[in-house]
Amino acid sequence: MSKPEPVAPSPRVLIADDQTDVLHALRLLCKGQGLAADTVSSPAALLSSLERSDYAAVLMDLNYTRDTTSGQEGLDILDKIRALDPALPVVVMTAWGSINLAVEAVRRGARDFIEKPWDNARLVAILRNQIELGGALRRAGRLEAENTLLRGADAPPPLIGESPSMRPVRELIERVGPSEANVLVTGENGTGKGVVARALHAASPRAGRPFVVVNMGGLSEGLFESELFGHVKGAFTDAKQDRVGRFELAEGGTLFLDEIANLNAAQQARLLRVLETGEYERVGSSRTRRADVRIVSATNADVRAEVGAGRFRQDLLFRLNTIEIRLPPLRERGGDIAQLAAHFLRAENARYRRKFAGFEPAALEALRRHAWPGNVRELAHSVERAVLMGQGKEIGAADLGLESTPGGAGDVSAALEGMSLEEVEALLIRKAMARHDGSAAKAAEEMGLSRSAFYRRLQKYGL
Repeated sequence: MSKPEPVAPSPRVLIADDQTDVLHALRLLCKGQGLAADTVSSPAALLSSLERSDYAAVLMDLNYTRDTTSGQEGLDILDKIRALDPALPVVVMTAWGSINLAVEAVRRGARDFIEKPWDNARLVAILRNQIELGGALRRAGRLEAENTLLRGADAPPPLIGESPSMRPVRELIERVGPSEANVLVTGENGTGKGVVARALHAASPRAGRPFVVVNMGGLSEGLFESELFGHVKGAFTDAKQDRVGRFELAEGGTLFLDEIANLNAAQQARLLRVLETGEYERVGSSRTRRADVRIVSATNADVRAEVGAGRFRQDLLFRLNTIEIRLPPLRERGGDIAQLAAHFLRAENARYRRKFAGFEPAALEALRRHAWPGNVRELAHSVERAVLMGQGKEIGAADLGLESTPGGAGDVSAALEGMSLEEVEALLIRKAMARHDGSAAKAAEEMGLSRSAFYRRLQKYGL
């Protein structure tokens, strides 16, 4: 017996008017048309609701308490809504309609204009059209942001470090980056393999093309081919529309395959075929496509030991590691710690709107003495904690939390105060990863999440 299709939530509309009977009538009208509606009776309540919740559209009166005919108060509110969310559709209404007021409302960003008393059919039609248009504009905005990211418009994170153990890494990036060679980046968890991958892309002729990341450890058997190669509508039960795969997204650019050693035998075989032939097909399609991508992969595993144990294909390894770049652990980069810590401090100061001037001498000494089992990622988390917990002008040794005794409940409360739910979740994930030396599998188990759900959160928060 097939499972019923999930029911999509009703679009939610925010209605603002200072008359209770109008709010009641509009709420009932929306409910009868399958639209959820929240109602408010003042401009302040309207703005407060928009800050707390997401809405598909706003239907608002133009006249409140300041006067009863000019619509000026409503126009002022409209300006504030546009500042909060330029893509949110706003339909305005007033009992004192005029062409001039309608033109001014539209000029300030209203999508449509309704006079009271309204026609029910016309009002519902306008709301539905604007909800659909608003959704399309939001999707277009997200796609544009994704395309900007894919095309490398964002500056790659800096590769920081001048210690002797980092010099070979920098030299290899300079020599290999401009080539088409596939590169395998190895190193312990948290050493910065993704940063090296971006540096290789930035140094290549493909720098102006997409840089696409795939966390191979987060791909289930069922999603592997769809994620990498895409699928066509109807290829399987949940294929409601065509999907572009990561190889196609990375066309002309670089495809970064992180945690490559986590692939099972069947997945390795499918990836090897594409690397050998340069060809692939979307799931459900017979059309063969050519892949014009450079492959950079990364792993924290000893891949040669995996080959020896029969868990990783030697022929796939040959395809991946034309050049291998080994990243040293942070304990071998003592001279880089202060520079890295200063870089993370600048970033966290900006993120949390703090103004720490630097590190106290005792804090720098604590940073140098620490073993850093979690490498650069652990250092970044320690600096973030210090920025959250610190009280002075500079970061103190105690702020870093490098001792074994954790902070008390009061410290945790202070750290979380003023943070959004997403910021709290990201912080907890970072702490779980640090506790388990960067092991996503162990951190996911501790947090009660499936591996795929945990990897989705890592991707969401850029971790």
